[in-house]
Amino acid sequence: MNTMMNKLERFFRPTSIKFKIWRYFILFTALVFVFLWLFQIVFIGRFYEFMKTGDVKRAAREIEESYDDSDFGNKLTGIALKNNMCIDIVDRYGRIIYSKDTLGKSCYLHGPESKRTNFLYELIESKEDDICYKMYSKTMNNDILVYLAVIGDSASPEAYILINAQLVPVESTAAIFKKQLIIITVILIILSWVISYFMAKKVSDPIEKITRSAEEMAAGNYEVKFDGKGYSEIQCLASTLTYAGQQISKVDSMQRDLIANVSHDLRTPLTMLKAYAEMIRDLSGDNPVKRNEHLEIIINETDRLALLVNDMLDLSKLEDGNQKLNYSEFSITELLSDITARYSGLSGKHDYDVSFTPDENVIVKCDSIKIQQVIYNLINNAVNYTGEDKKVFVRQVNKPDCVRVEIADTGDGIEPDKINLIFEKYYRSENHKREVVGTGLGLSIVKAILKKHEYKFGVYSTVGKGSTFWFEISDIIDPPNKS
Repeated sequence: MNTMMNKLERFFRPTSIKFKIWRYFILFTALVFVFLWLFQIVFIGRFYEFMKTGDVKRAAREIEESYDDSDFGNKLTGIALKNNMCIDIVDRYGRIIYSKDTLGKSCYLHGPESKRTNFLYELIESKEDDICYKMYSKTMNNDILVYLAVIGDSASPEAYILINAQLVPVESTAAIFKKQLIIITVILIILSWVISYFMAKKVSDPIEKITRSAEEMAAGNYEVKFDGKGYSEIQCLASTLTYAGQQISKVDSMQRDLIANVSHDLRTPLTMLKAYAEMIRDLSGDNPVKRNEHLEIIINETDRLALLVNDMLDLSKLEDGNQKLNYSEFSITELLSDITARYSGLSGKHDYDVSFTPDENVIVKCDSIKIQQVIYNLINNAVNYTGEDKKVFVRQVNKPDCVRVEIADTGDGIEPDKINLIFEKYYRSENHKREVVGTGLGLSIVKAILKKHEYKFGVYSTVGKGSTFWFEISDIIDPPNKS
């Protein structure tokens, strides 16, 4: 009992969609009944009179149009019989030319109450084309309609049309309708209440189900499925919310991973900064050699922190679309040559060999700063993962519609199932033999920059033989003459 009362209370809540649908349906039903009662009971007499007057006027127009026809008499008879009218055609002097009576003794024009002459006189004096009277006939004990019209010009008429039609009493008919409408109204009101209740429930149930699922998603259950069966619009909403839940789940997972990875990357340098700062304070403050060694470590860790923060900011700007590209024209061949030349110091100090194989000089149009960042990140990645020979190969390959840049290493390569993960944030391949220098965001920044330029990019790798990262610059000014 309490459950039923709670359901009814929720249903009749003013802000409930069920109650609003039910209320609108009831209101619509009420309006239908109002119009039905007005036209079938209240205004039925006026409506009947209006329709009968229209029939009389149309009959008069037919008579006027066929007045000069050879079979005018037959047409007049047909019109009178069709419309159940008494019709007289008189000349300008009031003499009857044609007459057709379908009403018999009920014809007012031919009865003792006839005022044909008076009507004609009023029509002539009015200078109008037609006049219409509604009057009560004692002989017929009923209202009648008398209509007079001019054939030809009212200033010089050819003849006059006089029509008499009965106005049948509708009170008895209205009384029958009234009784029927009372029964129909009661039945339909009950049906409308029941139908509107179930209709409102059927429409609102999928929405309520989606609402409950949305509450689950708000509570952290991103795997919840939204069901909007029955209505295409609600199903579309359900599909959108399901997709939103999946995306929020991904974002939430990425956020947790980001916090975990950033926390890990920040914890180590911060711990070292604190430790060496304490060592300078407690141990090496008076020892210049040790102090400088500890200060150098603090500076390196600070640089590492700054690099991580800068990479995070760059990636954030690229991914949210707030960073604009500054296009300029430059030689990609010269840029690659300059960048690889800067690694000569690294080659001399750590025995790395970063070589560049150029192709024909090509002018491209893109953001040179961002493309430099891409090349640096790819070379640094190759340096981290190359083999014991410490060789990195940079190649320029000209194509008819683009310039392809390749950076290859001789490391252990990437497993096929890891290829799709290589450009994700903080992902690092386990196939390396030395400490990896960097923030774990380099390849993610590469991906974001190249997607911003709408350039193709990728990687192919053979386990045990190394990997080759590549991208293609399609905005070229002077297409190379190579295939």
